[in-house]
Amino acid sequence: MKLVIVESPTKAKTIEKFLPRGFRVKSSYGHVRDLPKKEMGIEIENNFTPRYIVPDSAKARLAKLKELSDKAEEIILATDEDREGEAISWHLLETLKIKNKKKKRIVFHEITQKAILKALENPRSIDENLVNAQQARRILDRLVGYELSPFLWKKIRFGLSAGRVQSVALRFVVEKEKEIKNFKPQEYWNLSVLLFPHQKESSFFEAKIIKENGKSLGKMGISNKKQAEKIVEFLKKAHFRVSAISQKETLKTPPPPYTTSTLQQDANTRLGFSSKKTMSVAQKLYEGISLDNKETVGLITYMRTDSLNLSLEFLLSVQKIIEKKFGSHYCLKNPRFYKNKSKNAQEAHEAIRPTFPEKDPESLKKYLDSNQYRLYKIIWERTLACQMAPAIIENVAIEITATKEKSSWQYLLKALGSTVKFNGYMEIYSGRKIIENLLPQVSKEEELDLKKINSEQKFTLPPSRYSEATLIKILEENGIGRPSTYAPTISTIVERKYVEKDENKKFYPTEIGILVSDLLVKHFSKIVDYNFTAEMENNLDEIAEGKKEWVPIIGNFYRSFHKNLLEKSKEIKKEEFQEKIDKSCPECGGDLVSKFGRFGKFIACSNYPNCRYTEKTAIEKKQEEEIEKQNPQEKCELCQAPMVIKKGRFGFFLGCSNYPQCKNIKKIETKTGIQCLKCKTGEIIEKKTKTGRLFYGCNKYPACDFALWNKPSGEICPRCKSLLVFAAKGKLKCSNKNCSYEK
Repeated sequence: MKLVIVESPTKAKTIEKFLPRGFRVKSSYGHVRDLPKKEMGIEIENNFTPRYIVPDSAKARLAKLKELSDKAEEIILATDEDREGEAISWHLLETLKIKNKKKKRIVFHEITQKAILKALENPRSIDENLVNAQQARRILDRLVGYELSPFLWKKIRFGLSAGRVQSVALRFVVEKEKEIKNFKPQEYWNLSVLLFPHQKESSFFEAKIIKENGKSLGKMGISNKKQAEKIVEFLKKAHFRVSAISQKETLKTPPPPYTTSTLQQDANTRLGFSSKKTMSVAQKLYEGISLDNKETVGLITYMRTDSLNLSLEFLLSVQKIIEKKFGSHYCLKNPRFYKNKSKNAQEAHEAIRPTFPEKDPESLKKYLDSNQYRLYKIIWERTLACQMAPAIIENVAIEITATKEKSSWQYLLKALGSTVKFNGYMEIYSGRKIIENLLPQVSKEEELDLKKINSEQKFTLPPSRYSEATLIKILEENGIGRPSTYAPTISTIVERKYVEKDENKKFYPTEIGILVSDLLVKHFSKIVDYNFTAEMENNLDEIAEGKKEWVPIIGNFYRSFHKNLLEKSKEIKKEEFQEKIDKSCPECGGDLVSKFGRFGKFIACSNYPNCRYTEKTAIEKKQEEEIEKQNPQEKCELCQAPMVIKKGRFGFFLGCSNYPQCKNIKKIETKTGIQCLKCKTGEIIEKKTKTGRLFYGCNKYPACDFALWNKPSGEICPRCKSLLVFAAKGKLKCSNKNCSYEK
């Protein structure tokens, strides 16, 4: 018997169907050993040697694997091809005590029969460099987390955490918020005219002012009302003449195939998926989906990659599919190759692509759930599109001179038009839309008539907050993190309540998030320095390539980090993070201070623990007043005592005043005052998912499952009679996905 060990049970089921008799495929269910949870687990004085333990949850599985491995004539380790997968194989090797003659390591980019059999023909040994790189990252993060987090507990409050990459991600969000807060809007005016050829008023088109007396006017060129009115008065009496016409064909090429980061960005922007959800769905598509004949196959290649490469075999096969589906004029004469901008990309890997490009999304729809279908669809479309002919766009520019009799003053206006002559890859790819703008036929020196002048006051807008997509993009651009780290990094700062999402699903920092970030920037600048963090990622890459040893890199970092931590532990006082409120304690006369607790800010006596007086902050009192207005005093349905407002880790709730004799609690509904359109009896209220994401649902759940991600406005869509919800940039849109109405 030959034993194949993988890390996932789904992957095990898929692979087992591809192998002949005599093979058994078993799963380790992830890591079989790790650093201990309740202690550092690193021998710092002994070259940072890690002390691994087998968690209780893995002991039974490991015992079964040990029993099977002792009987097997050959053990084949087939975990994922990245550093994490290599480390899992190494841990299995160490814990199962597999003899060298019996062990083999295989890797593959896709879970298909052809790929698995090819991998079995080309086994290799464990790549110690990849293991060392993963081990170095784990040790580095453990050193930072286990030494810096307790420091935050002592100085601010218990339960806070700091991590090497998560702290940098938090800093991006905090600095963006400060940039928004400090932003000062500037006034400018948009001026455009509607013109039409003589006696053809229905053929009007828009032209914008670009020059005044030969001087270019940029976006801010018209900066006040007086200047705008002066130009409007001139244009009312002006003569408009076509001074130049230019036509140019441009080729619009498709975007490259997906990497981990671009898939997460696109899935967030187009599908509304979080990075964590994207990776979870992609994992299922990679590990295997059961089809009609009960054949289980992986539908996409490995989804943790930063490579833009596609195999030559795939490139040749996809051209045949494109020709069959769309025609030869959509094909390329030679495959299109993309150059990776990331210098650390693993070029031996492949981009994320379908394993069977002939299986289009519609043919697989009945085997996939909604999320799997939608993610597979954008992967399939993007991959085929990247090997299709470019779109041909015809761009037309008309320049118009505005002059006035007996005046040397003149303005130059420009109208831009575009038409799609050949849609090329856009036949399949809907990720980038071209909005056509047809201009009427005019000739040079032709006189034009004025239909209307548009003059609109504008103000510059503050920079936008980060969405998941843009936060991943900025992390990648700065070389912070790698494909496997984006999703867990973002999940961590959300779960720690360092950041939350606004109504437009953009991140903003919480008060505690700002405090933690500011402290780290001021006192531990190296930890949150963008360049330092990127350089550390480069070091880890070089360890993976065998160019550097991991112990000196960890040692150089730790010595300066630990020394600074000891100094700051003495230098920084807890009182620095407590704000005096100019009020005395009613019980002991000491100063009252505002400080952070488990459930947010509260007011307490500075003589704690000798005096344990506390009271609520003004903000908390105001919140309670608003809750009381919406929720008139209720009686406990169990003991009839009054229910009172209390606060826990998840916010406010109603608890029985007879506690602890009665432990009855009840959720507080944050009402919108909007009736549920589905059941007609319930009311739409604010709710939160298990991960803390805000949504809006009927308070009659589970009898009524009506729910919305966006906040309802209370207005009804004039087209389909669904609710209008608040959207980006102050707009309203229809909540019905099949209706495109916007307001």
